[in-house]
Amino acid sequence: MNFSTVNLRTDRHWRSATGLDQNRFQKLLHLLPAAYEQLYGQSMEQRHKDCPDEPTLSSYEDLLLFTLFSLKSGLSFDLLGLTTGMDGSTAKRNQDIGLALVKQALSQSGHLPKTHFDNAESFKAYFKDKGPVLIDATEQRTQRPTDTDYQKGMYSGKKKPILSSR
Repeated sequence: MNFSTVNLRTDRHWRSATGLDQNRFQKLLHLLPAAYEQLYGQSMEQRHKDCPDEPTLSSYEDLLLFTLFSLKSGLSFDLLGLTTGMDGSTAKRNQDIGLALVKQALSQSGHLPKTHFDNAESFKAYFKDKGPVLIDATEQRTQRPTDTDYQKGMYSGKKKPILSSR
């Protein structure tokens, strides 16, 4: 891979490429081998021995850097592949592997946030001791109503300034 942590020399580089500083990257990196074995039943090195082709991402560090960079940059898979020296379909496959691995590592270490609740009571119970919960729902999509009068009530248009009488 043309892209490596060797190129990340400052804290600013680390944060702009991965979203993490070097210390947090290393902490997450140490969780990956156990998570990889849990997911695939063998280490990355053992799995690569069975692969007929040379793997593009040959270490946990390369895979983590690639995964975090792909999330941080928001590039298309073709452009991500071009940037990191692989084709688009390989970039997609590697991102999927990396995301599953990071999710597994965070889950095993107890750092994965809960994202699904069966009902409102379980949601309230989970956040009871967590402090206030803020939910930004101001820009939620809604289907355009077919009834003209109701549609007019739902449409705000541009807010016009209130003219004060002089």
